[in-house]
Amino acid sequence: MCGLAGMAAIGGPLGEQTHPVLERMGRAIAHRGPDGQNMMLEGPVGLVFRRLALVGPENGDQPLHSADGNVSLIANGEVYNHRQLEAEIPGLRLRTRSDCEILAHRYAHHELRFLDDVAGMFALVLWDRRRNRLIMARDRFGIKPLYYARLADSVVFASEIKALFEHPGCPRELDWPAALRDLAPAATTAPVHSWFRGVEVVPAGTIVCIDLATGIETRTTYWQLPDFSGTASEDRSDAEFIADYRDLLTASVADCASADTELGLMLSGGIDSTTVAALTADTGHRVHTFTVLTGSTHASGDSEFGARVADELGFPHHQVIFGADRTPGVDEWLHLLWLLETPWCGPEQFYKHSLYTYAKQVRPELRGMLLGQGSDEYNGGYTAAFAPSGWPGFEAVSDQLVRREKLSGTPEIGSWWEIDGVGPLLSDELLYGPGAAPDDRYPAYVAQRSRSIQQYQLWHEDRTAAGHGIEARVPFLDHRIVELVATIPRERRAQLLWDKRILRDAMRGRLPEAIIDRPKGASVYQEQAGFTLRMVVRMLAQDGGALLERALAAPGAHGVLDPAGLRAAVRGLSTVTEPQAADHVLALVNLGLLDDMVRDLPVTPFERPRYEVTGRQISHWENESRRLGAAVRRFPAPGLADRVELAPDVLLVSPLDDPGVILVSIGGSIEYVVDAAGTPDWHAFLRAVDGLRPLGEVVAAAGTTIAKIEVPLQFSLDSGVLVTRPVVAEPAGRPDVITAGV
Repeated sequence: MCGLAGMAAIGGPLGEQTHPVLERMGRAIAHRGPDGQNMMLEGPVGLVFRRLALVGPENGDQPLHSADGNVSLIANGEVYNHRQLEAEIPGLRLRTRSDCEILAHRYAHHELRFLDDVAGMFALVLWDRRRNRLIMARDRFGIKPLYYARLADSVVFASEIKALFEHPGCPRELDWPAALRDLAPAATTAPVHSWFRGVEVVPAGTIVCIDLATGIETRTTYWQLPDFSGTASEDRSDAEFIADYRDLLTASVADCASADTELGLMLSGGIDSTTVAALTADTGHRVHTFTVLTGSTHASGDSEFGARVADELGFPHHQVIFGADRTPGVDEWLHLLWLLETPWCGPEQFYKHSLYTYAKQVRPELRGMLLGQGSDEYNGGYTAAFAPSGWPGFEAVSDQLVRREKLSGTPEIGSWWEIDGVGPLLSDELLYGPGAAPDDRYPAYVAQRSRSIQQYQLWHEDRTAAGHGIEARVPFLDHRIVELVATIPRERRAQLLWDKRILRDAMRGRLPEAIIDRPKGASVYQEQAGFTLRMVVRMLAQDGGALLERALAAPGAHGVLDPAGLRAAVRGLSTVTEPQAADHVLALVNLGLLDDMVRDLPVTPFERPRYEVTGRQISHWENESRRLGAAVRRFPAPGLADRVELAPDVLLVSPLDDPGVILVSIGGSIEYVVDAAGTPDWHAFLRAVDGLRPLGEVVAAAGTTIAKIEVPLQFSLDSGVLVTRPVVAEPAGRPDVITAGV
């Protein structure tokens, strides 16, 4: 992982003021390359390279050059098959140990076909002196970032947008209309955008070529996402699909785990990161693993499963602890937002950024982090979440998602397709044209997910890691894996893609069944998301609403944001146990803050605010779980002699036709559902709560133990559903459950 920046003049050489501008651009991305900076300024081209050395640290400086000196190149990323590519060019002798040097030689031999056979993740800028053209390109999935802006007589480019703004001619304006469209919940396949006017994103799988004599720009697509029609492999059995998938993923993990410096692994406890961990262990590498520990991840079991997986694999394991009242400060949030350069900056990004801070504290030589990102989008990861009933239900939901994007062009008639209680009342031919409505919408659904991972997940994974001089590595995003999955026939998707069956079945025998069959969670947003969402509200309300007020004062926010509405929203959310709208409010506040910061740029290189990130290296979950749980609780664990009762605004309601279900009402709104079939001990405990007896008696009456209900009990106390009081006198009783005809 490195930082790239530079500029190129159109129709002549660069001016006298180029050097100080390049210096400022390099400083703006210094965090991406802490191992040093190189600069090349020649004729119409100026290149800046900030290096983070993972391969060939003692001999891999850039720019890199072709044998004849015609081509100069700077690149960010990794070329995993560089040795194979080197062998394909007779007589080639590389001058450095950089895996990216091969790209300069391949361009010299193949010109715009030079990336066809390259496997890896990369962004690159190349100057072809003979043809006087500038080449910019990115890997197939857009894992590594690259942006550029066309100015009156030049082009500027960089790994991060903030570096472009160091050029005085680059526009500095948030694109409010595009941003608001993208923040809307509807899925889309629209091109990835930069959030800022005049700033372009080099598309994934694309080579952008600019003729420096004329300024003419052309684009060459060297790879496209497969259409996922599944028509090319009717004769391959399910077992063969699974075996081939396992082999490709094993090879990809081995590639990503190769480095001359220390790597770590972010371990959530889910099937994706656990698979990467297991396959990394099979390579013989021993890496430190890191898990986010919050009230949400503790209650959901993510932190426990992460610890247990690391223990089973023999990896050192760290839990990065966020107490119940941990709230990002104003300066802390502004730093993170400017680092990410996107309004999609929320609790998940804060937790990951802090995890990297902790990781560098305890492992100063850490240079890379293995992730489980990229599995859900192509392996059927969201299918069960969208439609728990099964694949047919998921197909119906995906049809709606794809149709909704099409309806965005005709909103005046869109409601006819989404009338509650009935199916579509109008034909899709009205949207697509006669005979043009797709029979299979799954390919379009995957295209939506692919676009989402570029605009959101890969964007923040790169920035949160890069902000600490760490490279994020994503083994699931190997084009050979995705191309294989794309060939699964439509009629066999239910067996192989429902709830990521192809991945789960590929790991049977290698991982415990409890891990393989564990349902997918939503990162830090689980059923107990109140811990996370309340943090957002506290942050927005702190210091008299300083972040909100700064956002509202931004020039571009006038006439767009509603000051009274946003202030009222923050006040209202402060009184809610599960403030579900907090993320939406935060996204709008982030837009205002970005609008303000881009007009008055932060000083570079910008220093991270000093704040403490706590964590603990643990060896056995059983020995540490109570201590870790206490670290993220708002209230101490109750004593068995304390009386337990419902909070004043809480009511438990059981439907007449389904006594096995308890609806937890808070302030008149149903917030939680407790089902005896899924959580029998917790269901029995709630039914036994009468406001009269101490905790120990309630537990005994429910026929359970504290150990079995510890997590939901602590969550209910922290979220204000239950309260405990010392027994000092006979209290007035409260009914336990009201049975109502609902």
